[in-house]
Amino acid sequence: MRHQLLRLFAAFFKIGAFTFGGGWAMISIIEKEVVTKNHWVEKEEFLDLLAVAQSLPGILAVNISVAVGDKIRGFKGSVAASAGTILPSFLIILAIAIFLTPEAINTNPVLTSIFKGLRPAVVAIIIAPVITSARAAKISWRTIWIPVAVALLVWSGWPVVSNPILYIVLGGLGGYLYLRHHHKMLRAADTHDKDPQLEKEDEQ
Repeated sequence: MRHQLLRLFAAFFKIGAFTFGGGWAMISIIEKEVVTKNHWVEKEEFLDLLAVAQSLPGILAVNISVAVGDKIRGFKGSVAASAGTILPSFLIILAIAIFLTPEAINTNPVLTSIFKGLRPAVVAIIIAPVITSARAAKISWRTIWIPVAVALLVWSGWPVVSNPILYIVLGGLGGYLYLRHHHKMLRAADTHDKDPQLEKEDEQ
C-alpha cells in the first residue's frame, strides 16, 4: 500500500516539476504516466475523470490529480497525488522568491532566452489535451462550430459575451435540457412499444 502511494506521489511530483504552462499542459503528461506507463486506469476512464475535473471549480491539475488518486487508492491516494502535484511548484516559487527578483529575471539574458524558448513548447503541450478533450466530448464536424464560436467570443473581450462563466452555465443548462428531452423520447418509445392499441393503429 505504502509503495503504491509513494509511486503515486513520485509520478505526480515528476509531472508537477517538469510541466510548464499550467493545468492544461499537464493533462497529456498525466495521461502518459497514469494510463500508458503505470496502467492505473483505462483511457476511457481517464477521460471521464478529466471531464469531472474540468466541471469542478479550482485548479485543473489539482482536480485531476485528486480524481486519479481517489480512483487508485481512495482518500490517501488523493492526498498523495495532489501533494505531488502542488509541492514542486511551491518549492520552485519559494526558491525564486528567495534568490531571484522579477528585475533579475528580465535583465538576465540567459533566463530570458530560456523562458522565450519554453513558450512555443508550452503552446504545443496545451494543444494536445485540447484535442483529447474534444474527442472525449465526441465533437464532430457538425458540432465543432460550438467550441470555435465560444472560443472566439471569449477571446473577443466584448462585455458580457466574453465571460467564460456564461458559457459554463449555458453548457450545463443545455446538457440538462437535452437529457430531459432524451428521457421523454425514451419513455414515449417505451410506451408505444407496450401499447398494443397503438401498434394496431400504426399497422392500419
